[in-house]
Amino acid sequence: MKIAANLSMLFTELPLVERVVAAAAAGFDGVEIQFPYELPAIRLKEALAAAGMPLVLINLPAGDLMTGGAGLAAVPARQADFAAALQQALSYAAMVRPTCVNVLPGRLAAGVRREDALATLVDNLRKAAAAFEPLGIRVMVEAINPVDMPGFLINTPEHLCELLKQVNHPNLFAQLDFYHMARQGLALRSCIEQLAGRIGHVQFADCLGRGAPGTGQLDFQSAISALRSAGYEAWLGAEFKPGDGDTAAHLAWLQAWRAAGWV
Repeated sequence: MKIAANLSMLFTELPLVERVVAAAAAGFDGVEIQFPYELPAIRLKEALAAAGMPLVLINLPAGDLMTGGAGLAAVPARQADFAAALQQALSYAAMVRPTCVNVLPGRLAAGVRREDALATLVDNLRKAAAAFEPLGIRVMVEAINPVDMPGFLINTPEHLCELLKQVNHPNLFAQLDFYHMARQGLALRSCIEQLAGRIGHVQFADCLGRGAPGTGQLDFQSAISALRSAGYEAWLGAEFKPGDGDTAAHLAWLQAWRAAGWV
């Protein structure tokens, strides 16, 4: 497995293009960015090439999701907005070539029945999976804990399994975030076993606190072992909060993981 730095949460003391270089210097194998769209795609492509870093994952634009709204992917009245977001992501991805694109399901919108929201989400995920397939880019869908994001539509491995079944597209995979599972009291090994063979990308932070590994209670050695047993050998995305704005001071775990042969 390889480790990617999530540049939306790490090295934020630097401008985005400089974070790519900082991640390479710190010993990461690649980078991921939640929403890179404010940076012209050609500038990001040049920065990645100069640092010799692959781009592992970006998110599809999610509308008002990060400011407390419902987002785009599961809102029946926002189908046109989702289509525009999909086109924006396709154009951007065609230039920067991420390995994966994540579609965030969003919150249940006011006045919308859950079954209608899910039907819209299924349709939009099927469209996204088909659209990115010719580019060789995998599409992810992620479960997020309802403690930190109340009203989020997809929370658990069971939700993800059912969603993947409903979409039924070979280019759609589960994005598993250790922190979001642990935050709702779910055992990581059980989550991994439920999603075995369907996991396309993994992210992590410790829990509680969403800090670096070692600041909370998660057993990362056991979780990584479970991933290997499930046949997962792809990327692990470090998506934690350094806390004091000095990312380099919170990376001792990275050297320890490498020394132990975990990654």
